[in-house]
Amino acid sequence: MKIRNLEIWPVTFKLSKPYTIAYETVSSVTNIFLRIETDKNINGCGCSAPDYEVTGETPETVQQDFKSTIEPVLKGSDPLRIAAINEKLTEKLSKRPAAMALVDMALYDILGKVSGLPVYLLLGGYRDSIKTSITIGIADLNETVKRAIELIGEGFRAIKIKGGKSLEEDIERVIKVREAVGKTIELRFDANQGYTSEQTLEFVTAVRSAKLELIEQPTPREQTDLLGKLSQQVALPVMADESLLGLRDAFKLAKRDLVDMINIKLMKCGGIYQALHMNSIARAAGYEVMVGCMDESALGISAGLHFALARPNVAYADLDGHMDLLDDPTSGTVTLKKGRLYPTGKPGLGFELKQ
Repeated sequence: MKIRNLEIWPVTFKLSKPYTIAYETVSSVTNIFLRIETDKNINGCGCSAPDYEVTGETPETVQQDFKSTIEPVLKGSDPLRIAAINEKLTEKLSKRPAAMALVDMALYDILGKVSGLPVYLLLGGYRDSIKTSITIGIADLNETVKRAIELIGEGFRAIKIKGGKSLEEDIERVIKVREAVGKTIELRFDANQGYTSEQTLEFVTAVRSAKLELIEQPTPREQTDLLGKLSQQVALPVMADESLLGLRDAFKLAKRDLVDMINIKLMKCGGIYQALHMNSIARAAGYEVMVGCMDESALGISAGLHFALARPNVAYADLDGHMDLLDDPTSGTVTLKKGRLYPTGKPGLGFELKQ
């Protein structure tokens, strides 16, 4: 089998519900889509969701990387040799994880379609669905509580609350949401690097009664020692997100036992191939893993979902990045039922993308 043609195109989505996190407000996003055509008339589909603040990439750099590197490397190659292609691209795109994920996703899609199996079964098939949290951005108290109640009514059983701009307001929002949704709903908190270590300690102490499940990246990403100190000082599990981009970061965190959990995002690490290696490090360190996402189309979410379903220590999913995208051409690539995500059951990633 040989790759005979590749094409990419950008799609800009407006969000039905713009949101605010500690360092930005988002109202629209651009994804880059890829279709790989083979000489056996089997196509693979991929999606990239670059975020300059996180990966240092933009839609423009992804398209440039496609023309300068991805297309020349892939055209005429065997798409089933995923490891070989990943290694070749890593030599040139080691700091371009969202561009790498674009290709990786499409290659696994082809592998699944050739074998006639969903990707998650090829990767191990540990489970066939997973509960996902859904995020509430930074908003005032009343809006936050109202939104939490709405989401529970829609069937979600896990909510992630964003914070990091105002310690006092964050404490009040978390406590009031817990009062509103009851004791059985899982609550997670993400400060997006917005706190100092002192503020983190104050926050965790103040919201103890809310019984949070975890706190995600409370301190600046480059200050990994702070994460280590906090994970030793607080009873609440501390998760690394922005401090974790690739395989080397996962090794450094695990070697020094600086966190309790890690958040693996395909757009940050370069795709499923690299995510599997990172997960092995986490498993060896005794870490549970959350599979997270950027603002991605349902196709991108599907790749994260298939990875999540394949490994037993992937205990958490935060795969809601597609839910507010308007006019997503890949809508339906994953199925949401009562707060759980399911694959379509079709071969590959479960979707045939047409421009």
